[in-house]
Amino acid sequence: MASSRSVAIVFCRLLVFLVVFGSGLAGCTTGIQFAGSGKDGDGKAPPTELITEQLIESERSALAALSRQDLSPLIEPNPAPYTIGQGDVLSIVVWDHPELAGSGMTAATAATDSGAAPPNAVQPGFAVDHQGRIQFPLIGLLQVEGLTEEQARSMLTKKLARYIAHPSLTLRVQSYRSKRVYIDGEVKAPGLQAINDIPMTLVEALNRAGGMLPSADQSRIVIERGPNRYLINLRDLVQKGVNPGTVLLAHGDVVRVHSRDESKVFVSGEVVTPRALTMHNGRLTLNEALGESGGVSPLSGDARQIYVVRKTPDRTRVFQLDARVTGALAMAESFELRPKDVVYVAASPLANWNRHLSLLFPGALTSAVGVTTRP
Repeated sequence: MASSRSVAIVFCRLLVFLVVFGSGLAGCTTGIQFAGSGKDGDGKAPPTELITEQLIESERSALAALSRQDLSPLIEPNPAPYTIGQGDVLSIVVWDHPELAGSGMTAATAATDSGAAPPNAVQPGFAVDHQGRIQFPLIGLLQVEGLTEEQARSMLTKKLARYIAHPSLTLRVQSYRSKRVYIDGEVKAPGLQAINDIPMTLVEALNRAGGMLPSADQSRIVIERGPNRYLINLRDLVQKGVNPGTVLLAHGDVVRVHSRDESKVFVSGEVVTPRALTMHNGRLTLNEALGESGGVSPLSGDARQIYVVRKTPDRTRVFQLDARVTGALAMAESFELRPKDVVYVAASPLANWNRHLSLLFPGALTSAVGVTTRP
């Protein structure tokens, strides 16, 4: 008798709850709620855009337009020879005339004989001054800035011909100090890299820095040249048939290799394992994000309400996928996510009803089930 009375009391409470609050719960929405999300904080929720084939094609075109950057200032299939600059040190040898080597040859010989140059020894060779000149015996000041080794050797030979019959000389850059680039970010050895007679391409610079780390995002390599900023996506370059080895760096360029951790996608809501996912070199589809999170929770998730929230510079966009529609999985595989996107799976109406009920009457359903199952 006591058990029947307890069961009656519990179910009466549930009945009162349904009568009093049933209309309110019936009108509850199970999707995402936005407050004050308008452009001016006017409280208007952003419109929801259904993920369709047309939307996917539109997003693909918009993404292609963003990546369509003019990289022509960087592309140089046939790099020009190295030109001498301020601060470079030249090694000049006039055959059969060792006296013309001057103190430079003496310092070089001393360093060779002893195995190492003294700490305060003058750098051997002929240093190019701040005006792009060197001082050579018999000739005096000679302007060499902007010339290649061959051009400088030819000019010096012509000038020495006034004093020496049939001069034969060797001229080469001994120390490259006039042109540098800086490598930063996810590389093994970030820092300054001197440009020498080997063309400083993007691939060469990355190799000199020890290569990229496993955490590097190959889709987000930034080259800063003066006021201009170029975003390099190695995967896209290869797909477009552009050899990354033709991307030529110039003096003063800054190369930054960004980390994959800066391009995360967040998956939350009614999924098996909510988590933050790193993109695979700039690419991650909605289907992959759901798959790596265990998929929609079979107990509480609503497959009709899979949302993607994206913050753009001008507004917030909300995309919705109904996974029950034919071809929804194919559309999810084609829908490309972007860095900082939030994937949210809403709860089913039954799960929301159960949670509201548990909040208002804690343990009511458990008590009812426990009473009815007692012997």
